[in-house]
Parts: sequence; structure tokens; C-alpha cells
Amino acid sequence: MNVESVALFLTVTALFSLAASIDDKCAACNAVADELELGLSNEKPRNHLDMRHRLDSKGQREGKLIDYRVSELRVVELLDGLCEKMQDYTLRKIASTEQEWIKVDNWDNLTIDKQEARAYSKDMSTYCGRLLEETEDELAELIKKGSVKAGGVSKVLCQDLSKHCSLTSSKVHEGIDRDL
Repeated sequence: MNVESVALFLTVTALFSLAASIDDKCAACNAVADELELGLSNEKPRNHLDMRHRLDSKGQREGKLIDYRVSELRVVELLDGLCEKMQDYTLRKIASTEQEWIKVDNWDNLTIDKQEARAYSKDMSTYCGRLLEETEDELAELIKKGSVKAGGVSKVLCQDLSKHCSLTSSKVHEGIDRDL
């Protein structure tokens, strides 16, 4: 094997391990959706964006007045930093074959292997980055149109856009949320 072949092999292996690091993409997507939903529910009412910075020849202000709810600024504020927040999540075993993504408030109080938990959190952050890369344009448009609301983020992101969840797995997620 020449050096180029080895480099290609290592690159493909690394990409495969990244793609394979999240086994349950639906559960991971739901965790990202939950964090985005938290951002939506914590939004504070904002004034319109005043983009009227120039004066015309009569001294009147020119430009646009943009509703914050449909602005690109709102989308940026909701999505910017979302994947960094996902580093606060790790996997927890529920049963021998079941696991769920949980938000960790205090990493020092974890009862599971901290090194493994941190590795899962990095995987989640990487997954989030790929998810947003795949869906960001459509998600941004839906947020601006008002189609993404608290309570419906999981359906829009995980079923409609990414297709990581089927209708039945999303119903299971909604049932879990109601039980908590």
C-alpha cells in the first residue's frame, strides 16, 4: 500500500466511525429537538428590527422594519451554539438493550464512566452538527414562517426534515415526554 492509499483508508475509517457513533439517530435527533424546543420556549419577546438607518433628501428615514419573529437574526440566535449545548448530553442505559440521551447538569456527580460519557457527548455534538448541516436551510425557513413551535420541533426536525424518526418512534418519544 502506498501512502495515499493508507491516508484514504484512514479517512474513510474515521468517517465511518463518526457515522456509526450514534446508533439510534431518532433518539439523538429528539434530544437535539428538545434542546431547540427549550430555546424556543425561553425566547423573550423582541421588538421589530429597525433597518431604517439612512435619511432621504427630505430627512425621512429609509429602510425596512422587520418583524423579529420572521427575521434571520432569530434563526441565528436559536441555532447558533445549539450543538455546543449538546455536549451536555450523554447516553444512559435504561435496560440491557435500551438507552436514552440525558442532559448532564453536573459531570462530577455522574455515576457512570466519565470518560465514556464525555466521548458520547462529543459524538452527540458531532451528530448535531451533521443534522443541522443537512436540515438548516429548510429548518430556518420553517422557523421564519412560524411552522416550528414549542411542542412540535421533534416532528418537524426528526420526521419531516431529517427522516431519522418514523411516525411510530416519534409517538413513543411523545409518550415518554408525557410520562415525565
